[in-house]
Amino acid sequence: MAKPIPKVGSRRNGRSSARKSARRIPKGVIHVQASFNNTIVTVTDVRGRVISWSSAGACGFKGTRRGTPFAAQTAAGNAIRAVVDQGMQRAEVMIKGPGLGRDAALRAIRRSGILLSFVRDVTPMPHNGCRPPKKRRV
Repeated sequence: MAKPIPKVGSRRNGRSSARKSARRIPKGVIHVQASFNNTIVTVTDVRGRVISWSSAGACGFKGTRRGTPFAAQTAAGNAIRAVVDQGMQRAEVMIKGPGLGRDAALRAIRRSGILLSFVRDVTPMPHNGCRPPKKRRV
């Protein structure tokens, strides 16, 4: 059976990877999601398209060590190193979650040399949302 011919502009023919490296991004948004178990750092452009991302688990930390501040610092450094090479100079930071990696990730972002226009906490807070589960009877 003959192989199907890939469409022009599809991802298989390698054209999209050449365009990704050529793009220059002067300004972006850094999203830090810090839970108790992991820290995920995502760097997007101002329209919200992901440029690079990293997490404590992707950096090689396993188990309870993923929630540590050092793991968050490593993840933030890895995510930002890729975008600094693409020419990012200014960024906004959105921090979400209660985890230990919040401050460590922000410290790593400040050390990277990117100018921060603002840092915003976007942790979702319920305005007395869902009804809690009933109390345990022991």
